[in-house]
Amino acid sequence: MVLTLHGTRMNPSERAILLTLHALELDYEFRQVDMPAGYDQLPTVPTLEDGDAAIWESHAIIGYLVQKYAKDGDDALYPREPLQRAIVDQRLHYESGVLFVAFKELQHLLFTENITELPKDLIDQLHETYAVLEQFLVDQAYLAGQQLTIADFSIVSTLSSLHLSYAPIDPTEYPNLSAWLARISSLPYYEEANLQGARLLADQVRAKLPKQFDKLWQKAFADIKSGAVKL
Repeated sequence: MVLTLHGTRMNPSERAILLTLHALELDYEFRQVDMPAGYDQLPTVPTLEDGDAAIWESHAIIGYLVQKYAKDGDDALYPREPLQRAIVDQRLHYESGVLFVAFKELQHLLFTENITELPKDLIDQLHETYAVLEQFLVDQAYLAGQQLTIADFSIVSTLSSLHLSYAPIDPTEYPNLSAWLARISSLPYYEEANLQGARLLADQVRAKLPKQFDKLWQKAFADIKSGAVKL
């Protein structure tokens, strides 16, 4: 039975699910739900249909997918061991309670309040979250340890949009985070599952703040071109 995902590729939440679907090599159908970029996310988008079951909220969906469909070895994406799982869950809560909240606030200000300049205090807050993520990655390859997990998928989906649209990540200031981004972006399914949607969103941000965005865009893509960041 083919899984069906309802959502929009510009939204980080949907992209976290797409990354998980690809990592598990699952067949799926994507059904686009058209919403303006700044529209507050509906409580039932994204939604995954699996037979008669309908599940919404991205963290619930990606955990469900691993627990139900992981093959031998793939269950490391959401470990069964209690402490390892608790660390993954903590990272997921950080994404939903801090990182995604900041992203939604910027989206609301730009597309609903029609601001003409990004608020410095919010950008400063983003850099504080970058510093926390930098510390998560001390002496480990991924955000919850030495193995790739759904926490990486959830955070990279939001972080890539923040990097491309609002606050480029400086590899000299955040070397661990930049190396992690390069590591995640080297996944064979990364561009299809995440980068394409992140760029669609970045195009809409650019249209709203052309002068300020061009400066950010040039910085972000200069890092990509140099190999410092491969988003």
